[in-house]
Amino acid sequence: MTAATGRLDRYFSLTERGTSARTEVLAGFTTFLTMAYIVLVNPAILGQAGMPIASVAAATCFAAAFGSILMGFVANTPLALAPGMGLNAYFSFTVVQQMGVPWPVALGCVFLSGVAFLILTLTGVRQLIVAVIPMHLFAAVAGGIGLFIGFIGLKNAGIVVANPATFVALGDLKAPGAVLALFGLLLIATLSVWKVRGAMLIGIVATTLVAWIFGQVTVTPAPYSLSALTGTAFALDLPGVFGLTGSHGLGLLEILFVFLFVDLFDNIGTLVAVTKRAGLMDAAGRIPGLNRILMADAAATIVGSMAGTSTVTSYVESAAGVQEGGRTGLTAVVTGVLFLLTMFVAPYAQIVPLAATAPALIIVGGLMLLPLTEVQWEDPQSAIPAFLTVAMIPLTFSIANGLAFGITAHAALKLLRGQAERKDWFLFLLAGLFVVRFVWMSAAA
Repeated sequence: MTAATGRLDRYFSLTERGTSARTEVLAGFTTFLTMAYIVLVNPAILGQAGMPIASVAAATCFAAAFGSILMGFVANTPLALAPGMGLNAYFSFTVVQQMGVPWPVALGCVFLSGVAFLILTLTGVRQLIVAVIPMHLFAAVAGGIGLFIGFIGLKNAGIVVANPATFVALGDLKAPGAVLALFGLLLIATLSVWKVRGAMLIGIVATTLVAWIFGQVTVTPAPYSLSALTGTAFALDLPGVFGLTGSHGLGLLEILFVFLFVDLFDNIGTLVAVTKRAGLMDAAGRIPGLNRILMADAAATIVGSMAGTSTVTSYVESAAGVQEGGRTGLTAVVTGVLFLLTMFVAPYAQIVPLAATAPALIIVGGLMLLPLTEVQWEDPQSAIPAFLTVAMIPLTFSIANGLAFGITAHAALKLLRGQAERKDWFLFLLAGLFVVRFVWMSAAA
């Protein structure tokens, strides 16, 4: 073992967690490949808010790099971060387009929500939320996110498509994207059952090569340079945030609430699923270094808003790296470094088609269902909240909604069975807030 390898081993506890530098690097590459689509998708969405696309591409890479590297070094957890899907759509289509808020002001709202995340972490509120979630809901969240990841993979592959009559239906399996995805799925599955290390990375690269050979990848990069980052860097307008009055009514509170709430529970759900899959959660459901993990997440959102992108959050695709053996923060650091390098070639990220990464998401999603065996399905008090959590995450396309249904059902059944105790005050407060959220969402619909 070289001196450098020894230092890595000691800092990231590689031997202690049963991994190696080679495995962590491979896992980092795998995580990066499964979430690299954000480099293209985020600018496309935020561009509809009037933001310069090249600048957002650079900001996306920078925010993902900063958040992932910080998570790796500070929290030593294989959790990668990037601007969150869903929240970027809310930023563009609701806050900017529907509410008429200028995008610099919207960035200011993201900044303030990041500060709020940090305060909630420092005061222990976020930790309280994690503490009131029972073990069977931890397992349900992991399983629900597995279905969510698998559904995203099937959707990206074109194997599952929208249908106005049945909501979803089987896609055209003769379509090039579906054929490529099925090829990748078979290859990764075969390599996995033969226990070939790096099966997912090999499958993604091989499927991408096949796509190139058959002309299924079209690269049309736009003019771009690192100076593009200055188009959105430090463009946030904090004074404008506090001027959201008059025609906006309670616009400021509404925007901050959504940014705060969705990121908070998406992050907790992802954190639970990934750390549980990595074997980092102890028997009592505690996550080592939880404070450091949550603070890294909050800091990433603050820095991301200053760079010029919407809320940064942890990515469920991190589970792909964990499946490849990633157990420490070195996996996240490698992912972050790759995002940093991508700043130089951001427009070329499209050389890896969605059909190439979809098989990895499908297989990871399936493997994440294992924790569901921990739910006592014969006990309605555990089974009903667990089922609602598992079902609502993929069916509403929201980790936060799944957690909301599960926690509310858990609290209601506990109360109706006469098991409520004084120590459960925060659980019932949380459930009450979820009910208020559902009422608010219904009124706003």
